[in-house]
Amino acid sequence: MKQWRVWLQAARLRTLPLASAGILTGSALAAQAGAFRLNIFIWAWLTALLLQILSNFANDLGDAQHGADSAHRQGPTRAVQSGAISHRAMWRAIFFTGGGSLLTGTYLLYLAFFSGSVPNYKAFTILLLIGVLAILAAIGYTIGKRPYGYWGLGDLSVWLFFGLIAVAGSYFLYTGQLTAAVWGAAAAIGFWSVGVLNLNNMRDIESDRLAGKRSLPVRMGYQAARYYHAFLVIAGMLALLFTANILFHQRQQFVFLLTYPLFVIHLKKVWNTAEPPQLDPLLKQLALSTFFCSVLFAAAAFWG
Repeated sequence: MKQWRVWLQAARLRTLPLASAGILTGSALAAQAGAFRLNIFIWAWLTALLLQILSNFANDLGDAQHGADSAHRQGPTRAVQSGAISHRAMWRAIFFTGGGSLLTGTYLLYLAFFSGSVPNYKAFTILLLIGVLAILAAIGYTIGKRPYGYWGLGDLSVWLFFGLIAVAGSYFLYTGQLTAAVWGAAAAIGFWSVGVLNLNNMRDIESDRLAGKRSLPVRMGYQAARYYHAFLVIAGMLALLFTANILFHQRQQFVFLLTYPLFVIHLKKVWNTAEPPQLDPLLKQLALSTFFCSVLFAAAAFWG
């Protein structure tokens, strides 16, 4: 395989729509409030994509270091474990994507808090620190002596960074404030993002157990993980509906509900899947359902 194809595979482009959903939703809420700015959207989106790719690179390297990417693992072949990319080359990629996300994120904060008449040093500093934490969280999920992903804490991290911070943080960049409705949408995207991670961990439950990776499915068992997954998907549906009921006043704005049958079908497939390796196609299905829902939600917000 050509080297550029190897790197594209390691970047796991199929995860990028899910990373975009939080920024799209937060920006849609800002549009509903009449505060949308195209330059903030572009740089927030670019930063989110770089953070996702950083996370993918770090996960590839970290799991190879800890033995989670063994012959028992299901899903796509990992670049470092297969020898297609060396440890040193992947470290360089992590450095450049991490540095790139820091640069784009810093410029994003400049646009949000210093391009107006009154600079906001406090907001700039707080969100810059959150951005640095996001970079460290992306790397520390599987890399290091005690990666938190190996102790079942990845779900909380994903909910915080892909949900609350992605949606509420991007909304704050536009408006400088937060509302209850924003937190509902942020929780929804967070729940669905955790759902994708949970599916990944359910699929890899046997290889993770052998590698000593104590993900939540390993801790609770496959059957309980399915109940947990149902909670995540349904909670996301209810949380987004909570936000819509507060903000939307026209019937056509509830067009995003057209995607809800996709989530129901998804849950049925998960429930009927007895063998963990067969869950792999459902990761993409849930990620795309989340993205399509965020697109329709954004369209509804712009209509309003």
